[in-house]
Amino acid sequence: MKFGEDGRLYAVNPEYGFFGVAPGTGALTNPNAIDSIGHDSIFTNCAMTDDGDVWWEGLTGEPPAHAIDWRGNDWTPGSEGPAAHPNARFTTPASQCPSIAPEWEDPAGVPIDAFLFGGRRASVVPLVHEARDWAHGVFLGSIMSSETTAAATGAVGALRFDPMAMLPFCGYNMGDYWAHWLKLGQRSGAQLPKVFYVNWFRKNENGKFLWPGYGENSRVLAWIFDRCDGDAAARESQIGLLPLVGEGGIDTDGLDVSRADMEQLLAVDVEGWKQQIPQIREHYAKFGATLPPELAEQLTALEQRLS
Repeated sequence: MKFGEDGRLYAVNPEYGFFGVAPGTGALTNPNAIDSIGHDSIFTNCAMTDDGDVWWEGLTGEPPAHAIDWRGNDWTPGSEGPAAHPNARFTTPASQCPSIAPEWEDPAGVPIDAFLFGGRRASVVPLVHEARDWAHGVFLGSIMSSETTAAATGAVGALRFDPMAMLPFCGYNMGDYWAHWLKLGQRSGAQLPKVFYVNWFRKNENGKFLWPGYGENSRVLAWIFDRCDGDAAARESQIGLLPLVGEGGIDTDGLDVSRADMEQLLAVDVEGWKQQIPQIREHYAKFGATLPPELAEQLTALEQRLS
């Protein structure tokens, strides 16, 4: 990413292709992915069908009658284990994605209007909220937390902090990384993107997902786009700016999502956030003197707003 002469941030994707976790990916959940991997693609730890094709749980409505599983053993729907490893992957050239933008390889880059951070959280974190300003956005990214999956080291389902989703990838001290982000906010003439935090995985008391997810996430993105264009309202809360519930908020026409569900999806769980404060402090303590003081101030301000 680099700043243009107009002060906006522009980005070029340096990657040649896409990769993803295969199990759960199918024509209903991610049709663009399925359309992309039809040829010239690589698959790891998937099952192989009798006709030499690949298969994994969720790829089709019905499993094959027989396959060779990811360990090389015979597999049927009655077998004890899954046909594909839970972290089986696919990788494919980006050019094969039917929805890719025509300017995706433009050396000038494309302008960035928003950054989206997100974690897999069953509670506490709402469906979407917007940072008040750049420093608050860096703070939200720095405290991003997820329940671990098979794709990350750690016990599945345990809560871990994953700042900006960069913990496995950042090549230097995360405190210095945050300081770099904060420094961008001090750049003269910069028109910085808005920052949002999304969570598609909020559940109700019965353990059911409140938001349908997948393609319906575009409804949340539409609200984000409108916020960037100045065409959508938001309400203040202790944790940031939230969509209105009902008219003027996220479009739910045609969805089996009740107003009560939306109220829960967009509620601020004050007690839940309070219980997280000590965990955030413990998280920050790992970075010692490299922790930017602005982030410590953001945490103190959040605690005060919650009290």
